[in-house]
Amino acid sequence: SLISSGDKYAVASKGIYTVSGKLLWWWKDWIDRRFMRKFSVLPRMKEDEGPPINKALTNPDTLKEISAIAMRCGGCGAKVGAGVLTRALSELKPTPRDDIIIGLHDPDDAAVVKVATGKVIVHTVDYFRSFIDDPYLFGKIAANHSLSDIFAMGGEAQSALAIATVPYGIESQIETTLNQMMAGAMEMLNDADAALVGGHTSEGAELALGFSISPLIENPNASSAPALVGGHTSEGAELALGFSINGLIDKENILRKSGLIPGHVLILTKALGTGTLFAADMQQRAKGRWIDAALDSMVLSNRLAAKCLFQHGATACTDVTGFGFLGHMIEMIRPSEVDVEINMSALPIMDGALETVRMGILSTLQPANVRLRRAIRNQEQAVKSELYPLIFDPQTSGGLLASVPAESAEACITQLVKNGYPASNIVGKVLETSGDIEPVTLVL
Repeated sequence: SLISSGDKYAVASKGIYTVSGKLLWWWKDWIDRRFMRKFSVLPRMKEDEGPPINKALTNPDTLKEISAIAMRCGGCGAKVGAGVLTRALSELKPTPRDDIIIGLHDPDDAAVVKVATGKVIVHTVDYFRSFIDDPYLFGKIAANHSLSDIFAMGGEAQSALAIATVPYGIESQIETTLNQMMAGAMEMLNDADAALVGGHTSEGAELALGFSISPLIENPNASSAPALVGGHTSEGAELALGFSINGLIDKENILRKSGLIPGHVLILTKALGTGTLFAADMQQRAKGRWIDAALDSMVLSNRLAAKCLFQHGATACTDVTGFGFLGHMIEMIRPSEVDVEINMSALPIMDGALETVRMGILSTLQPANVRLRRAIRNQEQAVKSELYPLIFDPQTSGGLLASVPAESAEACITQLVKNGYPASNIVGKVLETSGDIEPVTLVL
């Protein structure tokens, strides 16, 4: 060891031998400075060698693109190229709306939409990474999932901004992926009469953040500072897509989560189980027919279901997504100040979901959702049910959970099934508050 005493004097030792002096300090100083230069005089980074490529089978432009993938820029340098973006979006045909002044194919900095007199804007955003290999199908599910928040509040979708992340690749690959993904999304947006008015695309596998800003023009009462009113966060490094959706609604007709009324019943419009099924699919332990059925449910829009629920007097509604059935139900219970009784055997469950739960396969979000079990009054009895884990299962593009007057419930279910929601069922009832901190009772 070689130790400086702090006054340009050093002591060296090895085994039982020691020596000291100023010359040793000069030696140690030289060693230390040589070491520190490694952090200030940096060598040129070597480019990673890619896989061997037969240059006779490609062209110089493609080789240049492939070599550039190894080192990609961040910030706006990570945006998808203008040429690729233009070609990928050129074939998209947004639904025409008279209230869209500037939209997708107008070369401007932002979209401009009109709000009719007496209407207010419903604003939401959703974004998540892909869990399937089909960009077209993923685009449909992502758009459908994003639209559900608007439908759950009783609004009509007006416009959408896309937020897309595409994995690194050569231009032709990025263009094809983006085109397929947006074609699927456009199908769902047009079905909802929502015009795609713009968005943002980027390449990447790292942390990313963006905002959808709703402006006011020519409004003298508008604040100069925009308010942060919500958002969405997700983990991911693969293909990802989300939408910021603007909807319109009459101010007096806004449907809130806080409208649960004692004596009403709870209706769920889609089956539970997407979280455990796709966790099993990642492990190659799910049957094809289970995943096919789950995908069919996920691409089923909640638009007609919402309309049916409102026609039958719904007083509260929410869409069941990442927080699971129990989590989203608690978001309704607490502001409504009521208790709820759930009939576990009445919960609609996707084909195969119970089997994957029995295998012990659960979503990675499940543990966070399970923390809400403290809201269950009869916890000891509830855990005996095989369906118990599924009330915490995170859903993607799940159904609507709504409170409907008991006298209208059967007619509502009949109409929902007729409209294409065969899993719809009455799953519980709303009770007067007991004042307990556990407002949920699960009936086995």
